[in-house]
Amino acid sequence: MTLLVQKYGGTSVADIARIRAVAARVAACRARGVQVVVVVSAMAGETNRLLRLCAEIGAEGLREQDSVIATGEQIVAGLLALELQRLGVAARSLTGEQVGIRTDAAYGKARIVDIRSEVLRSALNNDEVPVVPGFQGRTATGDIATLGRGGTDTTAVALSAALSAKECQIFTDVDGIYTTDPRVCADARRLETVHVEEMLEMASLGAKVLQLRSVEFACKYQVPLRVLSSLTEDHDCTGGTLITYEENEMEDPVVTGVAFNKEEAKITVAGVPDKPGIAHLLLSAVAKSNINVDMIVQNVSSAGRTDFSFTVQRDEFARAMVTTKTAAATIGATEVLGDADIAKVSVVGIGMRSHPGVASLMFKTLSDHQINIQMISTSEIKTSVVIAEAQMETAVQALHTAFDLAQAPQEERITGGAEQ
Repeated sequence: MTLLVQKYGGTSVADIARIRAVAARVAACRARGVQVVVVVSAMAGETNRLLRLCAEIGAEGLREQDSVIATGEQIVAGLLALELQRLGVAARSLTGEQVGIRTDAAYGKARIVDIRSEVLRSALNNDEVPVVPGFQGRTATGDIATLGRGGTDTTAVALSAALSAKECQIFTDVDGIYTTDPRVCADARRLETVHVEEMLEMASLGAKVLQLRSVEFACKYQVPLRVLSSLTEDHDCTGGTLITYEENEMEDPVVTGVAFNKEEAKITVAGVPDKPGIAHLLLSAVAKSNINVDMIVQNVSSAGRTDFSFTVQRDEFARAMVTTKTAAATIGATEVLGDADIAKVSVVGIGMRSHPGVASLMFKTLSDHQINIQMISTSEIKTSVVIAEAQMETAVQALHTAFDLAQAPQEERITGGAEQ
């Protein structure tokens, strides 16, 4: 029997009406003889509300905070199971502990260590629909630990791998992956397929539809991923965008999409002594604070000193500045500067491997629109720049036009594989 793991995000379960719509979709799958494991997020806005309550208390404690914010998903799991039962579908809500999701003890950013799927398999063998709260698991000592923002995607992919599901279907409020965010660029085009390498890059560069860790997990275990909208009446679950592991037989388009991220901040350490080990001293201090660093640039040395810049997530900017200033003082740097008004814009495509000139066209396009580049990062299939946040939308729209992304590639137009 076909097994699907379906994840429903916060907007998909935002209220009782949406929860009932999700239950109807799941019931339709069961009526077709498909087994379903459902993974749910908290209602839209609920996790933020719970975090605000924790903040009002005034004391810090990630272990206790995880115990609080994990309840949002548990509430939805129980409500959805009740609605499925009302529709005559055998269903059972389960906690992260019951599902057997074991994590490390990095509260707020826990990583999955193991999944013991016996309870899930037993429920499926009894023709039940297991409804699982995403975003959470249990540590070796029995504590609740959450997986970080977007962790429900990771839960769904991990369960798909553990159960060898046919697909992991991510239901959200959009109907797939687009060439860029349609809210920024009106002529953005939905993609029927995206290669997993492109999706990894796009997720890491700010595309919000899929969480990066979930795509990494899917890639590691070769889990087929499909992104669909939960807001349509279509219950056959075959549309949307499929994340593929095979490159197209025909030549891939040079650029698949334009991604952006306005949730980063830049830190520059000026007057750094230009000698071996300095970068390690700076970045190891940041790493010890459990802060991830993204782009890194070191300038050419002058008079034995240089400037060292890197980017971090904006919600970790304040902590990163404190840590960096302490480390900078120990190495004799002259100044630490911070800038939270930046954005990262990237062009992505596996066709870039065999096509020169992508970076050149990107830089020319930005220059033509008087957009200054502050930092540059490249890989085989992407080129990223840091620019002023105020110019982000202009940059995205200009690059989308420059790379002709509103128009489907020729092979898709021939086969009718893309929306017209």
